[in-house]
Amino acid sequence: MDLRFDGPDLDTSTWLPHYLPAWSSRAATVAAYRLDDGALVLEVPVDHPVWCPGDHDPPLRVSGLQTGSFSGPVGSTRGQQRFREGQTVREEQPRFEGWLPSGGRVAITCAMWLSPRSMAALWLSGFEDDPAQEQCGELCVVEVFGRSLGPDDAPSAEVGVGVKAFRDPALTQDFDAPRLPIDVTTPHTYAVEWDAAEAVFSVDDVVVRRCARPPTYPLQLMLAVFDFPRWSQGDDDHLVPRLRVSRVGD
Repeated sequence: MDLRFDGPDLDTSTWLPHYLPAWSSRAATVAAYRLDDGALVLEVPVDHPVWCPGDHDPPLRVSGLQTGSFSGPVGSTRGQQRFREGQTVREEQPRFEGWLPSGGRVAITCAMWLSPRSMAALWLSGFEDDPAQEQCGELCVVEVFGRSLGPDDAPSAEVGVGVKAFRDPALTQDFDAPRLPIDVTTPHTYAVEWDAAEAVFSVDDVVVRRCARPPTYPLQLMLAVFDFPRWSQGDDDHLVPRLRVSRVGD
């Protein structure tokens, strides 16, 4: 699949422009995005609301898209990527299957503008529609925190990649963030290629990590940029983290 952003509007048959709305609502989780000269731009404006206020710690603001969505009824615990024990659905979500790969290759070409209080990421997370199994593991294709960036005169970044097991007993946590000599404000291609034996993570076609026995159940793409107000340094509330994506595909 080749997901480009050269149309007049976002392809909502593939992308849902909300971030985990079951724990909040669609109205409260609308992504701030635009299509600009063949690219998707995700950002967190200064007036963007806090996500799940009073419930998620630390407080965060997020603009995110996802290629799958599902939940049980209001009051149930059946939802995706729940972040605390006993969490219940606040708004039931219809089943949405935009792109749910279970193997193969997923790559993103993107640039990021981040401050020490923000981050951007693409990860693949279990669809979690089977209540009998904890199919909630993740493949992190790229995760970059602004506070991990090197100085302007020697650009570098800690690039998070690997398997996050979460509650899936069949997986082993295998995640790291090697420092790479790249400037994330220029476009780079981050990718994972996986089957039942191994997941291979690369940056610009150079392998940076291999992880054994990754998840091979249906995974949805999660693409997002985050702001963490608690990490403020006192004079940065005007900053707008931004992620510019020219392509997502296999």
